Amino acid sequence: MPIKAVESQRLYRRIAEQIVQLIRRGEYRPGQRLPPERDLARMLKVSRPSVREALIALEVECYVEVRVGSGVYVMQQKQAARAEQLPSDSGPFELIAARRLLESECAALAARRAGPAQIRKMKAALAAMERDRRRSVMPLDNDRRFHLEIAEASGNSALALAVRTLWDQRAGPLFTRLEHHFDTPELWTAAIAEHTSVMSSIESHDAAGARAAMRRHMDAAARRFQRSWSAGAPRR
Repeated sequence: MPIKAVESQRLYRRIAEQIVQLIRRGEYRPGQRLPPERDLARMLKVSRPSVREALIALEVECYVEVRVGSGVYVMQQKQAARAEQLPSDSGPFELIAARRLLESECAALAARRAGPAQIRKMKAALAAMERDRRRSVMPLDNDRRFHLEIAEASGNSALALAVRTLWDQRAGPLFTRLEHHFDTPELWTAAIAEHTSVMSSIESHDAAGARAAMRRHMDAAARRFQRSWSAGAPRR
């Protein structure tokens, strides 16, 4: 099979582009099942999470269809031609890594600088997330609100703008499709508990604790994305 090892930069995008080239050359035809994730990872000499991310990108772009319990299948090319192209620099795991760096420092700064009014706004957003969860509503809007309130409370407008920009990228089609694969009530219960830990450290003005709590939250979020995609992805 004419698949080459790929370099690490923009890894998911390089993997996706190579698979697209194979589809266009007829190596994989419409309706045909792609090799299993583990086989693609071995052939490309990359990690399975990178292959998952590439397959999600291709699913969003309508090159493939993921059939749970069956496999990943090539779609008709006329459907792929109409698909919206993703930005080359907006992979979901890259966004999580960037958010980890920025938002952990925002949390530390907020712990040092937040006043009573800002603390109230953060707590209100967290309470709204919990209300959403109890009503079985995915609390994405209030999740965003909580993180942006922390960024604003950092007192650094450039950091706040950067965090807002990353959250806007998070609303893109690739991240939205990834969330579709992993969203569960249990996930949000865990995520809200992590937010509560961040909030507790900020309210206590514990900068080191807030930084560490935000890092733990972002690390846990990345693990949940990977585990939930693995659970939903086909196995062979």
